[in-house]
Amino acid sequence: MEPASLISNLQQVLITKREDGNSISSCSSTVDESAVKDCSRAVVLVTNGDGIKSPGLTSLVQALLREPRFHVHVCAPQSDKSVSGHSMTVQETLTACSAEIGGATAYEVSGTPADCVSLALSGALFSWSKPVLVICGINKGSSYGLNMFHSGAVAGAREALLCGVPALCVSMNWKEDVSCDNDFKDAVNVCLPIIHAAIRDIEKGIFPKSCLVNIEIPSSPLKNKGAVRCLNSDQKNQEIESVGVAGKLSSQKTVKKYFRLKFQEMEQGKADEDLDFKAVENGFVAITPHSLSSYSLPGVQTWILNWINFHFPENILLSS
Repeated sequence: MEPASLISNLQQVLITKREDGNSISSCSSTVDESAVKDCSRAVVLVTNGDGIKSPGLTSLVQALLREPRFHVHVCAPQSDKSVSGHSMTVQETLTACSAEIGGATAYEVSGTPADCVSLALSGALFSWSKPVLVICGINKGSSYGLNMFHSGAVAGAREALLCGVPALCVSMNWKEDVSCDNDFKDAVNVCLPIIHAAIRDIEKGIFPKSCLVNIEIPSSPLKNKGAVRCLNSDQKNQEIESVGVAGKLSSQKTVKKYFRLKFQEMEQGKADEDLDFKAVENGFVAITPHSLSSYSLPGVQTWILNWINFHFPENILLSS
């Protein structure tokens, strides 16, 4: 079950009412300055999937540094690891080099986003106990639907959650020949109120500890229609393309073939309005929780118990 507190403070920042009575969200960069001044600086860790030199991460870090509310640390991959999933480097040596990003304490790491978060939270790089929040973004391209399983950015947020630290993953629905790097600055203005709201809920102890929050920003950030809570869709936009055959190898009987994985635009079709990818394509900011625990899935535990009892009636330990 989704925790009721998931959007409790987000609603205070984002929710307005249409005249027809339907609840939608209106995202802006307005921040409660009094709340900012009254609180001590919050330690945040920023990472991403696109690499430390990506414009999305740079824009976000620069904006956070301008806020008196935050003490910013960065630990991000040296290169693009956006489709690395939750892979981690366990049989090779990781290299971490100091980096300069507008005055933030920063390191670039030779591994994946999950590596970066694990290393940063271990205390080996930064002198802290834990940051208040881990932010993965702003990433170039969406991580909605089943793409979340491929996403290195979502994996970075998931690794933070595994380590007991609240996490947000923020991505922009980048479209070739339409989007440009300046759009990331607009995306920052959209997500900053959400970041502030999340930190206020964390400090109040009401931010959910059982899930990370995935935030998907539409292609034209400042034209967004508001923020909506969404469900994760089950669509996948991966396609395999054959790019040639080399023929038989000189000393072998095998044929060498070449393929390329591509990601295509999802077809909306008649998908439910509350699914993440459709909300983004329709111009909304999609806010979707992802849980680590199977206990959060309504009815699943009961179904599994009944399934075991039916198929394995003698297995008392499993069915008890």
